[in-house]
Amino acid sequence: MPEVLNPPEAAAAVYAISVRELCEFTAKRGDLDLRFTPAPSAQEGIAGHATVAGRRGRGYRRELALDARYKTLHLRGRADGYDAGARLLEEIKTYRGDFARIPDNHRALHWAQLKLYGALLCLDQELPDLRLQLVYFNVDDEDETPLLETHSAASLIAFFEAQCECFIAWADQQLAHRQARDAALAQAAFPHETFHAGQRTLAEAVFRAARDQHDLLIQAPTGIGKSIGTVYPALKAVAHQHLDKLFFLTAKTPGRKLALDAVAALQARNAPLPLRALELVARDKTCEHPDKACHGESCPLAQGFYDRLPAARAAAVAGAQTLDQATVREVALQHQVCPYYLSQDLTRWVDVVIGDYNYYFDQTALLHGLTQLNDWRVGVLVDEAHNLVERGRAMYTAEMDQRQLVALKKIAPPSLRTALDRVQRAWNRTTRDQAPAYQTYPTPPHAFIEALHKAVVTIGEYFTANATGVFTELQRFYFDALNFMARAEEFAEHSIFDIQLLPSRSARTSTPLSVMCLRNLVPAPFLARRFATAATTVAFSATLNPPDYYRDLLGFPEQKTRWVDVPSPFSAAQLDVQIIERISTRYTQRARSLKPIAELMARQYRETPGNYLAFFSSYDYLQQVAETFAQTQPDIPTWQQTARMTEADRAAFLDRFTPESRGIGFAVLGGAFAEGIDLPGRRLIGAFIATLGLPQINPVNEEMRQRLEVLFGDGAGYDYTYLYPGLQKVVQAAGRVIRGKDDRGVVFLIDDRFGSAQVRQLLPTWWRT
Repeated sequence: MPEVLNPPEAAAAVYAISVRELCEFTAKRGDLDLRFTPAPSAQEGIAGHATVAGRRGRGYRRELALDARYKTLHLRGRADGYDAGARLLEEIKTYRGDFARIPDNHRALHWAQLKLYGALLCLDQELPDLRLQLVYFNVDDEDETPLLETHSAASLIAFFEAQCECFIAWADQQLAHRQARDAALAQAAFPHETFHAGQRTLAEAVFRAARDQHDLLIQAPTGIGKSIGTVYPALKAVAHQHLDKLFFLTAKTPGRKLALDAVAALQARNAPLPLRALELVARDKTCEHPDKACHGESCPLAQGFYDRLPAARAAAVAGAQTLDQATVREVALQHQVCPYYLSQDLTRWVDVVIGDYNYYFDQTALLHGLTQLNDWRVGVLVDEAHNLVERGRAMYTAEMDQRQLVALKKIAPPSLRTALDRVQRAWNRTTRDQAPAYQTYPTPPHAFIEALHKAVVTIGEYFTANATGVFTELQRFYFDALNFMARAEEFAEHSIFDIQLLPSRSARTSTPLSVMCLRNLVPAPFLARRFATAATTVAFSATLNPPDYYRDLLGFPEQKTRWVDVPSPFSAAQLDVQIIERISTRYTQRARSLKPIAELMARQYRETPGNYLAFFSSYDYLQQVAETFAQTQPDIPTWQQTARMTEADRAAFLDRFTPESRGIGFAVLGGAFAEGIDLPGRRLIGAFIATLGLPQINPVNEEMRQRLEVLFGDGAGYDYTYLYPGLQKVVQAAGRVIRGKDDRGVVFLIDDRFGSAQVRQLLPTWWRT
C-alpha cells in the first residue's frame, strides 16, 4: 500500500475513508438543490456503467480498487475504469435529460473524485502523468459526453494532499474522540444503583451477542427497563468489539424518547462521557419552511447550505453530546442551514443514531446505505421488534390506485397524456375479465408494467425539462410507479399480486376501476440483507414468542441467531389474570356480548375502584360497548379513544390516568394505547381485553394464510396469519398493567377461546390463569 508523508513514527491509529466521502466533506459547495430532476435508478446506473465499459477495448479494467495512506488517513475507493495502454482513467456518471442542466457544483464534485482516483493510481503505479476522462452517460438515449483532461502525477498528488489536509484535522479529532469514547465506555458503570430483576439477564445476553457477533431475539417482560437494559451492554460491546456505530431503531415516537433517556442516564452517571447520540426525525416534522421548495432560489436555509455546513457540523459535535431534535434545530438555525439535512450529515460523525425502522430497513434506507458505503461495523438494536413484521411487509409492498391515474389525466400536461392513456388502456385490459371483487394472479401483468415503464421515462423527461415546476400529483404517481416496477422485478413466492375492483367506474368505459397491489407477505428475503450487513442485530420485545414465527418472517439466520426468554421479575401474586369463557366476542356474537361485558366491567370497578383500560377489536365494537356501559352505568367516568386522534388528543387521554383519578378508558387493541405507554402504580390497576385480537378474516388474509401454509408447513398458515399476531396484541395490552415491582392489578381476558390449551401456552408463563 503506498504511503505519502507517513513516517514510521506516525500514530498507529488510522482513519479510513472512501474517496466519495472525502469529497463530500472537502469539495461540496454551494446550495442544497433538491428540485425534482429524476435521477437514474441504481439498476439504471449499473446498466449504464456496463454499457460504457462494453464499448471500451479488451484491455479495459472495470472497478479498479485503489488506496493509499496520508498521515493518519487511509483513503480507498474503486475507479470506474482504466485503459492502461492509453493511460486513461475514467469516472462514469449516469444522468437523464439535458446535460447542460447538471449543476456546476455537481461537476466540480465529480472532477474532485476523479482527480483523487488519479492520484491514487499514479502513486500505485508510479506514473508520470495521467489522462482523466469524466464520462456523462444519458440513460435515456445512451449518448456519452466525455470531458478529457491530462494531469501530471505531481499535480494530482498535490491535489490529493490538499484534500487530505482539509480533512486531517477533523479525522484526528474523530480518532481522538473514538479512542476516548472506547476507553470511557469500557469503564462505564450502569446508570442505576442496581439492575432490576431480569434486567441483568437481558443485559448479559445483549453483550454476549455483540461480543460474539451473532444475532439475538430476546423476549423480556414489559416494565423491566429494556431500553437502558439493551443500550448499556451494546455500548460496552461497541468499545469491546471496536464497532463504529450503534443504531437504536424504533417503531413509534415514544421509543425514541426512551432511547434518548437511556443514553442521557448513562452520560449523567459517567460524566464526562464522550458519547455522541443523534435523533433522526422525519423531514415533514423538521422542515422550517414547508411552503418553500428545497433549493437556494426558494428556501433561505438551502441557499449556501454546503458553504455553511462545516461550521454547523463542527458546532454540533463540539456542543451537546445528545443531539435530539430540538438541539439539532437550534444549531441549524444558528448557522442558517436546514435542520433535516444537517441531521443527515451528522449521522457520519456520531456514535449512536436513534430513529425509525425505515432508516435502516427500508429499500433506500439512509443508515444502511452509509454502512455499506463506509464499511462501518455497526450494532443494531430493534425496539418492540414484534412490529417489524407488519412494518417490513409495508416497506416491500407496492400499490397503485386507478383513481389516482384517472384524476391525474385530467390535470396532466398535454405532452404526457398519450403515455398516461397507454397505461390506462393496459390497466383496463388487465382487469376486464375479472369477475370477483378481489382476485390474485400468479405474476404481475407484463403489458401493464411495460406501459408503466414507458410512462415513467416520459414523465422523467418532462420533469427534467421543467425542473422548476411543482407537480405534486405527478410526482406521487411517478414514485408509486417506480416502486411498483421495482417490486415487480423482485416478485417471488414471498409476495402475491392481487387486484381489488372498486365500485367506481371509468368515465369512458364500463370497466370498474381497481387497485393493483404487489403485496409482500414475508419480508425475510429483504430484511435478511440488512441483518447480514450488521455485525450484530438484537431484536427485543415483550412478545417474541414463538421464536420460529419471527425467524421465518423476519429472516434472521438460523445458525447465527439465538433466542432468549428473560424470566419475568414479576410474580403471579401481582397480576390476577381471569379468563371469562362464558362470553364470546366473535363477530356473530357481538350484540349478545355487550351487556355481559358492561356488567363485568362495572362489577370489577365497584369492587375495586381505580383506573382501568378496556380494549376492543375495533372502533365500532368499542362504541357499542361504551354506549351500553354509559346507559347502564352512568355514574362511572369513562373516556374513549377515537379515530385520527392528534398528539394532543392522545396526551389528554393519558392525562386522565392519575394516581387519584377513577374511571375506565376505552381503547382499540393494537392501537396507540395498547403498547408503548407507561402508567405505573395507581395510574392503572386493571385491563379488560374483550377480543383475541385476531386479524379480520378477509380475502387478503386468507390468501396470506394459504401462502404461509405452503411456505412454512402444516398449521403455520392459520397461526402465522391470525393466532400469533392476535395474541401478541393481547399480551402487549395486558403489559400496561404491571410496570414495577410494587404494582398490583387485574386483567380480564374475555372470550371462550382464551380457555384453549394452544392459546394458554402462548400467554406469559408467570401469569396465574
